[in-house]
Amino acid sequence: MSPLGFAAAAALGNVIGALAVVRHLRRGLKFIDACLAFGAGFMLAVTLLGVLPEVLRDSSSAALYILLGYFAVHIAQHVLTPHFHFGEETHRVSPAAGNSALLGLTLHTFFDGVAIASGFLVSSRLGVLLFLAVLLHKLPEGVTIASVMVAGGRSRPQAVGAAAVLGGATVLGVLLTGQIQPLALHGLALSAGVTLYVAASNLVPEFQSKRGWLSPLAFVGGGAGFFLTELLLEGWLS
Repeated sequence: MSPLGFAAAAALGNVIGALAVVRHLRRGLKFIDACLAFGAGFMLAVTLLGVLPEVLRDSSSAALYILLGYFAVHIAQHVLTPHFHFGEETHRVSPAAGNSALLGLTLHTFFDGVAIASGFLVSSRLGVLLFLAVLLHKLPEGVTIASVMVAGGRSRPQAVGAAAVLGGATVLGVLLTGQIQPLALHGLALSAGVTLYVAASNLVPEFQSKRGWLSPLAFVGGGAGFFLTELLLEGWLS
């Protein structure tokens, strides 16, 4: 299995999310919004049950890199990027907000690629699980960057282009993981911190204030989906 092919497929998620914004596909946006809770549950399960046991077993310093990854994405998204939240931007913002959002998300999406590549270095099973975890938040990520660009006065092609840049950063993350030794050694731990932040600190706050049972059930369903996916992969990859 080629990590590069999986990264390219994940990168398309950014573009699809952006197209839903610029083409005003309301049903698509509602579907993406409904996927937030499921994706958060799945990402948390993959990180806590799939990735952390691997990295903590192999390195005594892994916990430090996990923490660094968590801090890095927070700084990128909420210090370098003063106006940021996952989901569609519905208010007018300055053009600079789009640039800063793109900058902040690029670091995150780069580590999406590092996560996929690092996962495949451990096993095909973990690589596929991380690919799915990345893919599930690529759609709302594309919605986020495209809507911020449009709200800042950018054209629709520029909005889709910004989403393509995020996808390109994911592919670059895969390519560089095999070339840069520190990424090969510590990339999985760093990306675990990044994924944990995105799931718990980005996605969960987007739906936890909503009333009703749909979001909690989808959230728990995402965790259950991890176990089902593992069973399917066990049969497929055995």
